[in-house]
Amino acid sequence: MAAAFKTVEPLEYYRRFLKENCRPDGRELGEFRTTTVNIGSITTADGSALVKLGNTTVICGVKAELAAPAVDAANKGYIVPNVELPSLCAERFRSGPPGEEAQAASQFIADVIENSQMMVKEDLCIANGKLAWVLYCDIICLDYDGNLLDASVFALLAALKNVQLPLVTINEETGLSEVNLKQKNPLIIRKHPVATSFAVFDDTLLIVDPTAEEEDLATGTVTIVTDEEGRLCSVHKPVHLSTGTISKHLEVGKLASVN
Repeated sequence: MAAAFKTVEPLEYYRRFLKENCRPDGRELGEFRTTTVNIGSITTADGSALVKLGNTTVICGVKAELAAPAVDAANKGYIVPNVELPSLCAERFRSGPPGEEAQAASQFIADVIENSQMMVKEDLCIANGKLAWVLYCDIICLDYDGNLLDASVFALLAALKNVQLPLVTINEETGLSEVNLKQKNPLIIRKHPVATSFAVFDDTLLIVDPTAEEEDLATGTVTIVTDEEGRLCSVHKPVHLSTGTISKHLEVGKLASVN
C-alpha cells in the first residue's frame, strides 16, 4: 500500500514524513548523507578527487598547462572549471552539448572560485606578461542522486589541494621556459569554501542535502556557500520558468534580490 501511495501521490507521501520531522530514507531534516572522498583517483591528472555524497558520485580532475597571460591581466593565471552531466549518470541527462543544468553548474563553480577567493589568480603567474599556469578543472558526475553542487565544490577543493606543480623559470639568455620536474610545490589554497544545499517544501520547510527525488518534489532549491570563517561567499537559487531553468548567482551584498 505504501509503495502504491508513493507512486500515485509522491508529494503527499513525502509530506507525511516531513510532518514527523523525518524523511523516507531515515534522515532527519537537517541531516546530511554519508560523505567519502578519495584523493588522487586519476593518475594522469595533476590533481584529482572522487567524492561520494550518498549515491551522488562526482570526480574532479585538474590538468595544468602553461600559457601566456591575457593582455589585460598580465600578472594572472587562469582557472577554467567545467561541469559535465553525461547520460550515464542519470536518465534525465542526454548525450551531446552541455545542457542548461551543466552550464549553470559550471558558472556556479566559477562564481565560487571568484567570490570565495579560494585561489588568487596572481599566484598562478610565473613571469609577468610572459608565462602563467592554466588550471583546467573538469568535474564529471558519475552517478546523480541530487545535490550536485555540494559534491562538486568538495571535489574541486580536494582536487586542487592534491595538485603538485613543477618549478618553472624563464631562462634570461634564451627567453625560454625551463621546467624542473624534480621540484614540485602545492597550490596556494587561501580559502576553503563549503557549499550547503537545501530543498524547499511548501515554501516554508527546508531540508538539507536533498536527493534527486526530493529536488523533483520540492518547490525550489537554494545553495549557500561559506568559507571556514563563516563568511558568506555566494548564493545560488535556480529559477524555474516555463521556458526552462535559469539560475541567479548572487554575491555578498546582493542577497535582497532573492525573493
